[in-house]
Amino acid sequence: MAFNEILTLLGLRGLSYSEMIWVMIGLLGQLIFFSRWVVQWIASEKNSKSIIPIPFWWFSLCGGLITFLYAYHISSFPFMLAQFMGIIIYIRNIYLIIKNKNKYE
Repeated sequence: MAFNEILTLLGLRGLSYSEMIWVMIGLLGQLIFFSRWVVQWIASEKNSKSIIPIPFWWFSLCGGLITFLYAYHISSFPFMLAQFMGIIIYIRNIYLIIKNKNKYE
């Protein structure tokens, strides 16, 4: 399959340089967001039980923020709303972790 055919198949053919950069930003956000599950899986395997480690929330927040920016760029209100609601939850969980960590130090 030729390179141009692959671009066409992925819906990327004919994009300007700046639009291609935005697609890469969106993919980066999704990659970071997906990575949280890898972090959670590794932590659960290490502990032989299902746990959600602190980095899970940081990956969620970073991936969510980047993906929100991409959704804003493409003017997708449903996409922005979904990310925004998640971002509130990630910030709240990080706040609770920091708040409770300071109680015991």
